[in-house]
Amino acid sequence: MDDALFVVGGKWKLRVMIAVLSGHVRFNELQRTIAGISARVLSSELKDLEENGLVKRVVHVNQKPVVVEYLPTEYSKTLKEVIAPLAQWGANHKKRIMKGT
Repeated sequence: MDDALFVVGGKWKLRVMIAVLSGHVRFNELQRTIAGISARVLSSELKDLEENGLVKRVVHVNQKPVVVEYLPTEYSKTLKEVIAPLAQWGANHKKRIMKGT
């Protein structure tokens, strides 16, 4: 468990990864999608995810202005198998709490 939390733990990493897997690929788009994340933190989280092989940074230098995209790697798609059940658990937990059980 510690190994997994090292890669996607913390307040922002999983949110960033979910946004990238959902098709939000440009920096500003990611920042708008993830409420409350600062540019500095987003940059740091993307760098960590890239170092762990979950995100690939692609720079399109032939476009004006230069466009940078953060794309999910094939390896990162294995994370979807973990995210979906976790999201379902979260939704069920929220319903349980809202009922007061």
